[in-house]
Amino acid sequence: MELQGRAAFVTGGSGDLGAAICERLARAGCDIAVGYVGNREGAEKVVRVVEGLGRRAGMVQVDQADAAAIEPAVSAAAAALGRLDILVNNAGWNIGIPFPDLDALTVDIWDRVQNTNTRGPFLLAKAAAPHMRKQGAGRIVNIASIAGLRPTGSSIAYAASKAALIHLTRCLAVALAPTITVNCVAPGLIEGTRMAQRIPPAVAESVRRSVVLGRGADVGDIAAQVTTFCQADSVTGQVLVVDGGLAFH
Repeated sequence: MELQGRAAFVTGGSGDLGAAICERLARAGCDIAVGYVGNREGAEKVVRVVEGLGRRAGMVQVDQADAAAIEPAVSAAAAALGRLDILVNNAGWNIGIPFPDLDALTVDIWDRVQNTNTRGPFLLAKAAAPHMRKQGAGRIVNIASIAGLRPTGSSIAYAASKAALIHLTRCLAVALAPTITVNCVAPGLIEGTRMAQRIPPAVAESVRRSVVLGRGADVGDIAAQVTTFCQADSVTGQVLVVDGGLAFH
């Protein structure tokens, strides 16, 4: 799909990875709706970057753990840009709870993680699909994690939510074909981000020792892969790991 003049809604666009994705898509020619929850200052900064690249930009506040907020947010993104062609489900929530500490993983924490990381992307995709069909094509890219492919990560709830998101990617690829493609990027540890700072230190250090490149995932590489998935016409239902070489080591 040619990206020049397309419109993308990037959830969690005010964060470290989200900002990189917004910038990369803008450089490819997309107008951007920057999703955020509470980091308005970060969202405003990303808007300035996108506009500095000559693209239109808007901000959409949404807590995707709130099911009722999702459809209005998607409509607001489409209204701000005049159309909607791309959805990047980047927003997520995690909390550092070591796997053996089952008592600390309460029902409330479990539900918040699942509602944000799995139910939210499903409802966002469901709400975005009609807008994409109007344009005759669409792209959805989900940001999962290597924790969805192996028992690791910040908590059992987080790992389970990302495993569900990976399979949701494949299921939506079937459900939304042939008009809309759905793919997934599964990053490893992304050094220096707020999400990475919530990972238990012992887990993070174990990942650093395990990757064959000796370094974690790079936000630029992840953003580039998101853009590649948006450009591709015959790729759907795929999961690409960006982790510095942990998954096969």
